Amino acid sequence: MKVVAFNSSPRKNGNTTILINLVLDELQKEGIDTELVHMSGRPIHGCRACFRCAANQDQRYAVDDDTLNEYLEKMIDAQGIILGSPTFHGDITPELKALIDRAGLVSKMNGTLFRRKVGAAVVPVRRAGSVHAIYSIYNLFLMHEMIIPGSSYWNMAIGMDKGDVEQDAEGIQTMRTLGQTMAWLLKRLDS
Repeated sequence: MKVVAFNSSPRKNGNTTILINLVLDELQKEGIDTELVHMSGRPIHGCRACFRCAANQDQRYAVDDDTLNEYLEKMIDAQGIILGSPTFHGDITPELKALIDRAGLVSKMNGTLFRRKVGAAVVPVRRAGSVHAIYSIYNLFLMHEMIIPGSSYWNMAIGMDKGDVEQDAEGIQTMRTLGQTMAWLLKRLDS
């Protein structure tokens, strides 16, 4: 069993990484393999609406000039997917939006590849906009028949500068609870 997490923050080791690692730590305690993918510095562009992925039916994005197919393969192989993004103007990063749009299209055009996978959002926020960012991520999960585990609060923590989220005790506990709930759910689905 494996969970792959995508950090779409331009800060490779900032607050988004800190929060994702809290969730991954809980999964690892339960014997679940994890992988953290940093999207920073790796090009990914938006969908070109060519719809060749629909014609090709090969579980790949037809234009192979960036990291999407590498990311897509990891998503298909995993039983759980975590998408992490800082809050930018009340929403997710453009890189994560490109991943969602393009991976989502390939999934739909190939028989809903993410069906019944477990999906979780992780969002650090300076002050506001995190709930909208979480819902932007949930749109992928809900439209692809994925299962979303709950936690003790919205999957967010407050902090601006690197490490600030570590001062948000409730946010830290929310991430730990998310990891525990995700592990429980993955094990139930696997049995």
